[in-house]
Amino acid sequence: MRVLHVDTGREWRGGQRQVHLLAAGLRARGDEPLVVVTPRSALHLQLRSAGIAVVAIPMRSQLDVLAVRRLRRLIATWKPAIVHAHDARGHALAMSALVGRASRIPLVVTRRTPVAPRGLLRFERRSSFIAISGKVREALADDGVAASRVALVYPGVSRPEDVTKRDWRTECGWPADAIIGGVIGEFASPRGLPTVEAIAAALPEATRLRVRFVVLGGRGSGQTSIGGVAAFRAGYVHDIHRAIAGLDLMLHSGTTEGLGTAVIDAMALGVPCIAFGGGSVSEIIDAGTNGLLIPAGDTGAFARALSELACQPEYRARLVEGGRNGADRFGAARFVDGVTAVYRDLLKRSMV
Repeated sequence: MRVLHVDTGREWRGGQRQVHLLAAGLRARGDEPLVVVTPRSALHLQLRSAGIAVVAIPMRSQLDVLAVRRLRRLIATWKPAIVHAHDARGHALAMSALVGRASRIPLVVTRRTPVAPRGLLRFERRSSFIAISGKVREALADDGVAASRVALVYPGVSRPEDVTKRDWRTECGWPADAIIGGVIGEFASPRGLPTVEAIAAALPEATRLRVRFVVLGGRGSGQTSIGGVAAFRAGYVHDIHRAIAGLDLMLHSGTTEGLGTAVIDAMALGVPCIAFGGGSVSEIIDAGTNGLLIPAGDTGAFARALSELACQPEYRARLVEGGRNGADRFGAARFVDGVTAVYRDLLKRSMV
């Protein structure tokens, strides 16, 4: 089965990791993936180093006519059975490229955020969707997308063995007994950092002096302080497993992301997570068993939970054990199985 993937992202984020994992999984099963990427993007480099077939096409906007022409030529010559777009820009470009002779080729679109398609994509009525969480599926349904066009497939994570932990204490010159909390998701963005500052400011003084934050995501700028807590802005890191494995706990916004694969990574690597409930992360965390869920927006309760985890290693150990068991639901093989089932169902229906 030939599958043409389209991903326009430049950075190495959760979506690009999923494309890489899916392409590798399909190839291992005997299928033939070809990934269209932005030239010199992080995904471009990662796929080339893994020996996975890749084509680099500049894709500057959803209305990039030259990119559409190049995609049309590629589709005409390579003749994929499925085209799979992994972001909104890729969706628009693939949709345009499939007009006409190639219109019988099914188009699959992965939606990663709980926001329905906007702009021209709002009126597109032919694509089938893979929603990465129940919240994303609900958003599509609310916008009128028929349930028959949407499949729920949770993302997968590889569970690496013998990961060498990144030594944040030595790297940042922090005390050996410091508790390292990873700040990730929306919390790592300019919009989310004020909430982290409020959480930090609400910590008891003893906890504030012992805890250190590592901000994974956004722009890396080195040593800083967040709400009175010493911190390090690491920016986007390619070796995310080493980075997460070096943490003692993770702080996640839990609200706006489609699911939050970093939380699954943390669970698999033995790092307990605290997150605001109400979002898609609630589909991952079973509160009190494999992580902690805090009422949305309650920074005081978040600070209390953070202080308890920081001061009680046995509490963290219980959540670590539950997290490792919970991460099994999101294995790479199960993820590839789910996407492949969507492909085969679409191909079967297209032949009717």
